[in-house]
Amino acid sequence: MLRAYRGQWSDAIPVAPEFWYYLPAKVLGVDMVTFEREVPLWRALQETFKRYGTEGWCITWPQRPNPAVERKSEFVRVGEGRYEERTTIRTRYGVLTSARQYDVAEPSWTVERPIKRLEQDFDAWLETAFPPIALHDYSAANAALQAVGEDYLLEVMVGGMFFDFIAGPMGLEEGLLALADHEERYARLQQQYIEYMVEETRAICEHIPDAPLFIACSWSCASLIGPKLWRKWDMPGVKAIVEEAHRHGRLVHIHYHGKCMENLADLVATGVDCICPFERPPGGDVTDLALVRHILGGKVTMNGNVHTVETLIRGTPQDVAREVEEIAAAFAGEPRLIIGTGDQVGRETPEENIWAMIETARRLHV
Repeated sequence: MLRAYRGQWSDAIPVAPEFWYYLPAKVLGVDMVTFEREVPLWRALQETFKRYGTEGWCITWPQRPNPAVERKSEFVRVGEGRYEERTTIRTRYGVLTSARQYDVAEPSWTVERPIKRLEQDFDAWLETAFPPIALHDYSAANAALQAVGEDYLLEVMVGGMFFDFIAGPMGLEEGLLALADHEERYARLQQQYIEYMVEETRAICEHIPDAPLFIACSWSCASLIGPKLWRKWDMPGVKAIVEEAHRHGRLVHIHYHGKCMENLADLVATGVDCICPFERPPGGDVTDLALVRHILGGKVTMNGNVHTVETLIRGTPQDVAREVEEIAAAFAGEPRLIIGTGDQVGRETPEENIWAMIETARRLHV
């Protein structure tokens, strides 16, 4: 995978299904509450990639304490197989509360966000938003990287993009309204965020050797905020992170879900080394792999594109093999290719389809 990120040939095409929550929990034989709260994600992925004998990636990150705030959480049962974690954060500017629900069968989700009223809660949230970088603790991340070794590609998450940063504490719709109603305020915050992320990138590179960096995506994508808003609010931060990472000789991988074609040239222009997951319809808009290859221009690695629902869950092994062959054919003669999935592999995916994806990629010649 590292050679693919660098545009260098290997003796095989890397194949990296996105095993994230569902499959690792199934492999480990634990429920989702246990999986999320007791099992380090990097360790669960290590066991899963070993089981399937495939390439893959996962993330780790520094611990980011913030002595300016006081945080307390309680974990309570709220129903059969369901729990809620309620968090209270005390700051100089007020108290914030949030809640997250956990279910034994599904990944957790947010049910209460800390910003209820922007003018009332903004200053309190802002005090939580930029933990002092000088206090970051890199020991757990370095230990994870050492434990993983070359089993798979463990990357260090710098953070999310700007819109995710500001919308996370209030919600998608409220985040869009905040940008529209308070553009000057958020333009100033955007600059502060970019400066912080550059410093964060520098600190990671100085304290964690060698590992590629990762930029996350939740709502910061064209499918949810549109290509123009992404270009205005998210692209500058991505570009700044990449430039700083490259100054330290680091590779950068960005996650960009949903529709990507209108922003694909923008993503290339940021200088990132790898983009994933290039989703097919209806979740994404990747229908022409030749066009994708043309836009990437041999500068950026493509990771993804096998349809996790129509092909991996609902299809046959022959359907999976056909799709893998289609991807490989579209990128024939191009080392910047990782055959991956358009999203995480679902729990109900037939085993024979997972193996068909891996085995088909293994027999293809580069």
